[in-house]
Amino acid sequence: MNNKTKFGELIKELRVNRELPLRKVAEVLEIDTSTLSKIEKGERKASREMVKTLSGFFKKEHEELLVTFLSDKIAYELQDETCSKSVLKVAEEKIKYYAKAKDTELVSKVEEPQLEIFRLRKRFSFTPRNGATKNPLTVVSLFTGCGGMDLGFFKEGFKILWANDIDPVACETYRRNIGEHIVAGDITKINYNSIPKSDILLGGFPCQDFSVIWKRGGINTERGNLYRNFVEIVEQKNPKLFIAENVKGILSANNGKAIKQIVEDFSTRGKYGYDISVNLINFADYGTPQLRQRVLIIGTRKDLKEKFVIPARTHTPQNYVSAGKALEGVEKVKYNNEHQNIQPSTKEKLKLIPAGGNFSDIPKSSPHYVKGMISHVYRRLHPEKPSTTIIAAGGGGTWGYHFDEPRPLTNRERARLFGYPDDFIFVGSITDVRRQIGNSVAPVGIQVFAKQIKNYLLKHIENVY
Repeated sequence: MNNKTKFGELIKELRVNRELPLRKVAEVLEIDTSTLSKIEKGERKASREMVKTLSGFFKKEHEELLVTFLSDKIAYELQDETCSKSVLKVAEEKIKYYAKAKDTELVSKVEEPQLEIFRLRKRFSFTPRNGATKNPLTVVSLFTGCGGMDLGFFKEGFKILWANDIDPVACETYRRNIGEHIVAGDITKINYNSIPKSDILLGGFPCQDFSVIWKRGGINTERGNLYRNFVEIVEQKNPKLFIAENVKGILSANNGKAIKQIVEDFSTRGKYGYDISVNLINFADYGTPQLRQRVLIIGTRKDLKEKFVIPARTHTPQNYVSAGKALEGVEKVKYNNEHQNIQPSTKEKLKLIPAGGNFSDIPKSSPHYVKGMISHVYRRLHPEKPSTTIIAAGGGGTWGYHFDEPRPLTNRERARLFGYPDDFIFVGSITDVRRQIGNSVAPVGIQVFAKQIKNYLLKHIENVY
């Protein structure tokens, strides 16, 4: 690629080099072949969401595609302006200014054909609910994301000393809602001596290499091996208890060898070693309006004589919190509630799918019929049941769709299905926020565990250090 290559030309080059027909790429983007052809010819503009989808589909560096996409937009706007050089110079200064802004923060980025509009709002203070402010226990958090797990502990009054995530946008969301103590950066490059000791260590090490949705490499990949950083910090900091969260697929990764190795690595660490329990839980059982199965690996130090027992379920299938209940009044929430523009063909597909159904409900005789896809595709909520699992990324109809209206869920609706309060405001584009929510731990569900852990440790730590 050279600097004069247009975005459409680059997409065509990638497609042709892989010997892919227009139809295949158009299906991934949820557009028709005519529209894709016009994008390739430069007769129609692509959207930023397409950039994200295509980078994953072509396995191409996202930054390379994004640079081409954004430079196209800027060049298009300035091509007939005599003051283009001055505009670029002033814009460069403004970018530096916005990056340093302290009193306001980015709330959401609304994508439009030629512009990205930034809404700014002053910082606000988020405090623990239910009067749970006297808890003396401390927390350090790894692979924190936007802070779903931390929020559950925060609301039970735990003092979070330090947190870390590699995603700077997720860290901005965390700062806005929970605190300034989060450090944006690669955990493999952080000096462990800078991490304070704490009673509890939390973290959800990257799950993509264990997920049954994606191609899995388990612990034999660079990301899969990041759990070892968690292990090393347990070794050095010797917390009384730790929780490592991951997807259900971790139980079968590497033919079951991954979870066995992970348990062995954790159990002998620190001064005393740890009793390890591996718990497959469904967060719907703990008040989350979503059928979300996750594995919680919980380690308690062996000098704590009594073993920790996970909390009893608060809900059963007979009284699960439904998606309809969770979304009551959501249309009144101001932030992270933008609706997306979708293709007319997508709307027609959704009209053929009943509440609770997916792509398989589209009749084979319909021109909108699709096949050979995972169950998430064109999955609509059912108003009387919890949502199925909300995922963090993916094109081709994986956004999750409303039970009543033929449209994707808004990010605020997704957040409601995890149990985030409406005053928890996410930073970033629609795609950024979708990823943050989908990768997070449901705060309303993990809070039940936080309360159980609080009661357990306050009862048993009197004679340990």
